[in-house]
Amino acid sequence: MAAYTPPGWPAGVHPPGSEEFESTAVAWLLDVVPPDYRLHGVLRRYPVALAALARYHSKACVEGARQGYRAARTELAGTLPPHAIDTVLAAYRKEGARLAATARSVGLVERALRGETFTPRMSPGGAPAGQPRPGQPAGQPQEGTRTGQPRRGNKIRS
Repeated sequence: MAAYTPPGWPAGVHPPGSEEFESTAVAWLLDVVPPDYRLHGVLRRYPVALAALARYHSKACVEGARQGYRAARTELAGTLPPHAIDTVLAAYRKEGARLAATARSVGLVERALRGETFTPRMSPGGAPAGQPRPGQPAGQPQEGTRTGQPRRGNKIRS
């Protein structure tokens, strides 16, 4: 049976516990950080150190994109036409989402390199999270999801 990898696991990184896990994790992490990090052999010898560096780097990239997004309209006003500023903001939103996903993936790989094992989480209905419960059509939102009904105890505010 193949090892479970959680949602957000990076493509190209073999599952934890597999023969190629560490080498594929190192290769992927080296693609996340600036190219000059490849010059430091210690990061290849100690993948957990590389993962920690990649975590800080990816979080800094996310924060930089957020700051740029917040400042773009006022910083670029008068220099770019309004439609160009809107396009810049759209680029920040798209890249910000990509950077945030990368940061989450780095965190998963780091946790696996530190020995954590992942198991599927079960939803309240008994099916793995994100999958329909028995008897529930696949296209129907699950209770407690953003598009489903609120969980017990949660109130809808109008």
